[in-house]
Amino acid sequence: MRFTIQRDQLMNSVQDVMKAISSRTTIPILTGMKVEATEYGVKLTGSDSDVTIESFIPVEEDGIVLVENIEPGSIVLQAKYFPDIVRKLPQQTVEIEVDDHFNVNIRSGSAEFHLNGQDAEEYPHLPQIQTNQSFEVPIDLLKDLIRQTVFAVSTSETRPILTGVNMKVENDDLYFIATDSHRLASRKIPMGDNVQPLSFENVVIPGKSLTELNKILDDSQETIEISVTENQILFRTKHLYFLSRLLDGNYPETSRLIPDEVKTTVFIDTKELLQSIDRASLLAKENRNSVVKLTTKENNRVEITSNSPEVGNVVEEVTAESLEGEDLKISFSAKYMMDALKVVDCEKVNIQFTGAMRPFLIRPNENDQILQLILPVRTY
Repeated sequence: MRFTIQRDQLMNSVQDVMKAISSRTTIPILTGMKVEATEYGVKLTGSDSDVTIESFIPVEEDGIVLVENIEPGSIVLQAKYFPDIVRKLPQQTVEIEVDDHFNVNIRSGSAEFHLNGQDAEEYPHLPQIQTNQSFEVPIDLLKDLIRQTVFAVSTSETRPILTGVNMKVENDDLYFIATDSHRLASRKIPMGDNVQPLSFENVVIPGKSLTELNKILDDSQETIEISVTENQILFRTKHLYFLSRLLDGNYPETSRLIPDEVKTTVFIDTKELLQSIDRASLLAKENRNSVVKLTTKENNRVEITSNSPEVGNVVEEVTAESLEGEDLKISFSAKYMMDALKVVDCEKVNIQFTGAMRPFLIRPNENDQILQLILPVRTY
């Protein structure tokens, strides 16, 4: 095998597939990266058997030649060394050559590396996904879906199903829902005619997989194809193939968490409230969640306070656009509230309270597709 390739293109692909390679795998060859050259281009593969990422570099794109002098073949390279070598090569082009004994030569300018490769035949074959449960969404919309939900997955392994994001189709809408049982983040997008053949509700994608996918995807208007089988999900773009296993188990029914009555509604500037809670949390670092208290006052004012007996206290008032309903005093985790406000992407938010000890909802003013729910904290 041999080929000459543009270093920057190679580096981008290497960085993408590295996100699936773990040094802690039980299958030794998976600590390596598979490199495959064909007449159409070069394909890199990384996998830890839970997540598999393939990145393809075509021979030519937009009239620019990316790969040339190809002699087809494949090899598995040590992922521990290969990325650093590529990153530090002196020239814009890299020549990679492999002999019959899996010895690899990497040349760029005056630098030449010799690496021991492994037989690509020993690399596990990736499952080919056969399913009619496929649909397409714009990449930037998928990135929004991930960003607005994945932060709320659980980090504790006591209930593994909550470490994932639930994807379901209901009434022509596609939902992403995440909860760690103290808060919930939900985002839906209308799918219209795209959802007719689709029927799934218990698809739970590991939060870690979505976080890595989000890092790899560039913001773009292009679409990404999503295919679902019983235990795996595939995200595919023109040059990327991202396969993740799904989590086993039944995702809890989250719709019953959402209160149907509202006793107090605060309509307020998102940024002002976020910055005020951020300041209040400065003195509440003692306890892990930085508890902050919100109290409604007359004349549409909201008081944000935090108190740590050993440190001191902070009091700040924010004027809301409007304040309706009963008076309220409620305490909550500053971190949870800030996480929620950061992703609503809207200048003003409606916060709907159902009393001091009941979950409350945060909805962006102009977008009914985003919903954040937070459970208050008991303070004595």
